[in-house]
Amino acid sequence: MMYSSRRKPVLYFKEDRRYLSGKCTVYKLFGLCMVLVLVSLLWLQLSCSGDMSATHGERCMPQQPAPPCPASGQASVVDDPSWGPHKLAVVVPFRERFEELLVFVPFIHAFLNKNKIRHKILIINQVDHYRFNRASLINVGYTESGNDTDYLAMHDVDLLPLNDALDYGFPEKGPFHVASPELHPLYHYKTYVGGILLLTKKHYHMCNGMSNRFWGWGREDDEFYRRLRKAELQLFRPSGITTGYKTFLHVHDPAWRKRDQKRVAAQKQFKVDPEGGLTNLRYEVESRQELTISGAPCTVINTKLECDQNQTPWCLLG
Repeated sequence: MMYSSRRKPVLYFKEDRRYLSGKCTVYKLFGLCMVLVLVSLLWLQLSCSGDMSATHGERCMPQQPAPPCPASGQASVVDDPSWGPHKLAVVVPFRERFEELLVFVPFIHAFLNKNKIRHKILIINQVDHYRFNRASLINVGYTESGNDTDYLAMHDVDLLPLNDALDYGFPEKGPFHVASPELHPLYHYKTYVGGILLLTKKHYHMCNGMSNRFWGWGREDDEFYRRLRKAELQLFRPSGITTGYKTFLHVHDPAWRKRDQKRVAAQKQFKVDPEGGLTNLRYEVESRQELTISGAPCTVINTKLECDQNQTPWCLLG
């Protein structure tokens, strides 16, 4: 209909060429103007009717509900009673291991969600020029974890759980060593409590946290095992896990990541540090960054530790 109406003026002028070529009169001009007006009105009516029908169609279509925003999704998880009342602070001591971090954050976020564990991931990034101090960074993570969490996981960035049966739930009865010696791919001695250890905040406070004397790699978890015993806390470990040393993926590359294993005599002692821990922790939060890695949220806390060189001069060893 619309196509034929647009062609009518062309046909009219073509058929009446002889009429137009005659003597021009007032009547002929008036008639021509009337024809043009009628054609214009017809074209305008057709255009408007088409627009009105399209507008009417749009108004009649049911409105689609807007997709929920991420905050709504989070609220639904919080309100779901099957997730339980507790919330875990995943405390990750960290320095310059970004390749592992890009793998760890989305992996552990998906693992905990699958097991319905409320959580937030705290990357405690040491940005000072002292040697790496895993224990002090975990103390910082405990201190900065906020009132919305009631237990924490001391979690290495290079250790990924592969067995869904591993329990990251609230360790009400006592500390729960997820990466037990029977399952860890590298460390198999009975007093080992490193890798992944869950504690309630109450139990961590009973131990006065971890000793701040261990600059460099190793031994801080062995000292913490003695703190657990001194606080008379019973240590629990997984049972019924049949995957053995394949329970975890250890992504550390020793050829690429050299461990700082230089030690002095004072770092080799296996007695409990009587004064060190949360009570003498000294640090400064330089900044906080909220990041999302492959859809998984985490908080990076850039931390400057303080070193009392009269007490621990080995914090400066190259």
